[in-house]
Amino acid sequence: MAKEELIEFEGLVTEILPDTRYRVTLDTGHEIIAYTAGKMKKNRIKTLAGDRVTVEMSPYDLEKGRIIFRHKEERSGFGGPARRPPQRQQFRRR
Repeated sequence: MAKEELIEFEGLVTEILPDTRYRVTLDTGHEIIAYTAGKMKKNRIKTLAGDRVTVEMSPYDLEKGRIIFRHKEERSGFGGPARRPPQRQQFRRR
């Protein structure tokens, strides 16, 4: 295994912690502390409890990780894609 090689896992965000850290339960059953990657911060991708994420971890420390991807999922409670309320008609003054 190369020194720079990272391991990727998928998991579920179970808790939001201070300092933009998250408690993530991996599909393997382990629980880790993860932080948001810089590209996700730059693009303002929000991560909430219950989101499926991909976590990147170093083979040297298997207790910490970096969230590199938030998977899009259809939320069953909302009834499909987000809808905007109908716009009001604009009136012009003369």
